[in-house]
Amino acid sequence: MKVGLITGNPGHPVLAATAALLVEDGHEVVVVPSAGPFAGPSAGPFAGPSAGPFADAVDGLVDVCLLKARTPRALSLAREFEQRGVPVVNSGAATGLCQDRVRMADLAAAAGLPFAATVAAGPLRELTAPAYPFVVKSRHSRRHDLVARVDGPDRLRELAEQWPEEPVVTQPFVPGTGWDQKLWVVDGRVFAARRRSELATGSGEPGRAEDWEPPAARAALALRVGEVFGLDVYGVDLLDGPAEPVIVDVNAFPGIRGRAGAPEALAALALRVAAERGRSLVGRSLVGRSAVPSGS
Repeated sequence: MKVGLITGNPGHPVLAATAALLVEDGHEVVVVPSAGPFAGPSAGPFAGPSAGPFADAVDGLVDVCLLKARTPRALSLAREFEQRGVPVVNSGAATGLCQDRVRMADLAAAAGLPFAATVAAGPLRELTAPAYPFVVKSRHSRRHDLVARVDGPDRLRELAEQWPEEPVVTQPFVPGTGWDQKLWVVDGRVFAARRRSELATGSGEPGRAEDWEPPAARAALALRVGEVFGLDVYGVDLLDGPAEPVIVDVNAFPGIRGRAGAPEALAALALRVAAERGRSLVGRSLVGRSAVPSGS
């Protein structure tokens, strides 16, 4: 099997470990850069795509792609693969949806998921504060985006000076227990950790992640998120609300760092999806042959 990685960082721990498992098992891993032109083979245990236009190189390049990057180019590459019949995990559409926190909240609410009330607020400099304290976030989820607790006008002015044109959303601050509950799912397998929240402590930095075994109901909630959002590899951030857990974010293809068994689950998912594609191609070929009149 040939497995493609759409990423700007093939050395990311979970990707590198997954690729090593696949290569060890006799498969080929192809790095599809998520930024800039194709530059030939990648370093390390991966085979790189040939130089040249992507549309000319994609046919037959891989059997399945893992979409780790979320840049506009990465999403464009994912759509190109999908249009040519190559499955992408997660799909470009599902990944793109998870970058817009308003669309995420709307979809979750329509499905009855306990997602934090999320209000689009336009540019941060124009934000009219709801009741303090509240949480302000970049509307578009990305690396190093804005996520901050706002306790009063001084803090709001400070953030507005730093991020004046940033489109933001607001969410109510949920005090909870002060612990972020992180659940990651790979093909139906749930991994979890918890850590002290920077929003609860006001430190500006999250605490160290600790092993945590989620209650069955929370694991089931995480699995339901995948069904609603059409995701196979994703993260769910939970807080303890007054009556039930509250989902505050969903991330397509998160890092899943330090979770034993995650690379194995990811490698198995890639091979399963690739095998399903192979069976589908064989099926279509047989159907085509059966349609040819005998003796023609």
